[in-house]
Amino acid sequence: MPENIAFRTPASAPAWQRWLIYSAVARIAIFTAIAIGLGFSVRSVLSSLGWMSKTATPLQSALAGLSIELSATVIAYLALVCLIERRSPSELSLRAFPAYGLAGLLSGFLIFSTVVGVLWLCGSYHVLGINAHVDWLSGVLIAGAGAGIGEEIAMRGVLFRIAEEGLGTWWALAISAVFFGVAHIFNPSATPWSSLAIAIEAGILLALVFHVTRTLWACIGLHAAWNITQGTIYGIPVSGTDAKGWLLSSRTGPDWLSGGAFGAEASVVALLVCTSVSAVLLRIALRRKSIIRLRKSRGVTPSCEATPTS
Repeated sequence: MPENIAFRTPASAPAWQRWLIYSAVARIAIFTAIAIGLGFSVRSVLSSLGWMSKTATPLQSALAGLSIELSATVIAYLALVCLIERRSPSELSLRAFPAYGLAGLLSGFLIFSTVVGVLWLCGSYHVLGINAHVDWLSGVLIAGAGAGIGEEIAMRGVLFRIAEEGLGTWWALAISAVFFGVAHIFNPSATPWSSLAIAIEAGILLALVFHVTRTLWACIGLHAAWNITQGTIYGIPVSGTDAKGWLLSSRTGPDWLSGGAFGAEASVVALLVCTSVSAVLLRIALRRKSIIRLRKSRGVTPSCEATPTS
């Protein structure tokens, strides 16, 4: 089976372009610089409008956070793909959203509901009541759409994809998982164990979802639904951030089971459930022979694009 690589360095590119424009480090640096610059610019505009102040309405605060996240990552990614890699961003094709995006949303809901179900059977998760007036707006817009789109573009669309193109699938899985875990070490109530758990259960799982489907919509849907289901529905902290959900809940038992103050993502249950799903995806990749091997050089054409596969 041919390697499904989105971008290959043009064979005619001179040495300086290969290092300063087309290399993995250069493309990641270009994306990062554009994203940071756009993020600060949008934040400044919204601050001047009062949307970042303490007096801002919940809707303004939610839309401000979403605008900063999306403007930075989406525009930076399109600039990287269209101007540097000079290809169509097929991994973000809107035609793939109905199938892969909705499948991702359903998968995220089912996976995290399985985690909660096992915690409930183990006597760790308890429903105390129902909050019919829950403020779901920030959870859906920021923890759901914002984190889902922003983090997946950065971690899977940029870091994993580019690392896979240069170093192969195995190294890309390891590198992107480590970065994803480290990115959560500064969250409230985070511990070395919670970051390790996030790296394995989410970092590897979401990277394999992208590897198998070759579309970011599946990753975005799963990530968004995971956060919304966890916080907005089941009332469990999302990566250490307190969440008030539709269900008023509590968790008891040792931290290795309940996840402690960080949330169920730090539970061994989440680790086992997600690792099981990752194992299924890895088996699919191995059967398809789609694992990209590390090679010293890849010669190429700039027009080879990844195509979502079913």
